[in-house]
Amino acid sequence: MSSIEQPDLAEILSEDLQPGQVARVAKIAAETRLPELVRVVERIPVERAAVMFRLLGKDRAVEVFDTLDPGHQAELIDALHGSTVRDFFDAMAPDDRVDLLDEVPASVAERLLRGLSREERAMTGIILGYPQDSVGRAMSPEVVPIYPDMTAGEALDKLRQRMDSLEHLYLLPIVDRSRHLVGTVKFRDLFTAEANTMVSELMNDHPEFAHAEDDEEETARWFLPLEMSALPIVDTENRLVGIFTWDDAREVVEYEDTEDAARSGGHEPLHQPYLAASLMNVVQSRVVWLTLLALSAVFTVKVLDVFSAELQQIVTLTLFIPLLTGTSGNTGNQAATTVTRALALGDVEKSDVGRVLWREMRVGFLLGCLLGALGFGITALIYGPQFGAVIGVTLVAVCTLAASIGGIMPLLAKAIGADPAVFSNPFISTFSDATSLILYFFIAKAILGI
Repeated sequence: MSSIEQPDLAEILSEDLQPGQVARVAKIAAETRLPELVRVVERIPVERAAVMFRLLGKDRAVEVFDTLDPGHQAELIDALHGSTVRDFFDAMAPDDRVDLLDEVPASVAERLLRGLSREERAMTGIILGYPQDSVGRAMSPEVVPIYPDMTAGEALDKLRQRMDSLEHLYLLPIVDRSRHLVGTVKFRDLFTAEANTMVSELMNDHPEFAHAEDDEEETARWFLPLEMSALPIVDTENRLVGIFTWDDAREVVEYEDTEDAARSGGHEPLHQPYLAASLMNVVQSRVVWLTLLALSAVFTVKVLDVFSAELQQIVTLTLFIPLLTGTSGNTGNQAATTVTRALALGDVEKSDVGRVLWREMRVGFLLGCLLGALGFGITALIYGPQFGAVIGVTLVAVCTLAASIGGIMPLLAKAIGADPAVFSNPFISTFSDATSLILYFFIAKAILGI
């Protein structure tokens, strides 16, 4: 079938459809490839996207809906009604349903759950029973129990009977009759073995696994480099409760990295495509942080007010304020970003706060010496050696302090259970501005005698 260019469909849907256009748009949508349909949905408001979903066939609409972010799905649920919503929800995997339920109001979540079959509701309930941000919330509970005393032929027959409910097939957990995890087997090994070969002969009896209440981000980050296709998930008694796939782990890391990047930039993540988000959603994602940062900047203003007499006495001091506050903020942000990333990768832990502080203090001092020497030379040539000394010494001091604070702030945030990204760049910049000014004026008073 021929395909239509993405902008054409998006342009048509951006306007109210006339009665005579409905059949034409339905035909265009039916002939458009899945990636192009998804791109169209991500580039138009949800009200217009809802119109397109109603024109698509059921299976096609479910495919498109399943590819969207949970936040975007929740917006569409609000715009759609009735059987269309139930079809989408029924077709989702249990872990994807839970992600969506976390985004919609409680009344809507309850209505959606009531519409599920008893079996699907039980599967979804298993995941809902685990804490937020635990790997149990991201796993799939749809696992076929394979026993070590089965033959390869018996195991394959059992898999064939449950094929429709399986989310993952490449790595299969092996359990005993009490459902305790005892090993794993690759589907390839099972498929190529003789039918009468025992599963116990094929399995790895020292499998990697995670507990359902482990943190999902930490689990995803150590699991991905292992190049395994899936990870068995067990409860506190080592009973198999689900499986965490490589795709699940990648989505968790992508979500967390997006969230950290947004908060480091001073706003909340949208959790839906930028062009599909309403103006109010974009405003809401930024206004709280902007207000907090504006209020915290009052501290910087107060510092300037306290030293207003010195500024009036030597106006030249004001010329260097942007240089010093900018350098301090950048130094702190560099340290915070480096340590936040190291935390995410598991390179440092909360207990390493002393080592990180000592390391960043030395890094900041060396950076300050390099920048201070440059600042002293340039400033001394233009404004004299005394001003050069003020700028040089201040750069050493502010770089050392900013790097030290920037380095330990993410670790302190982690220690109190907060997101390290929340306490990184935006607040460090504000803190650095104020402290660098205090250091600057005290050093200026000491060297210039004002």
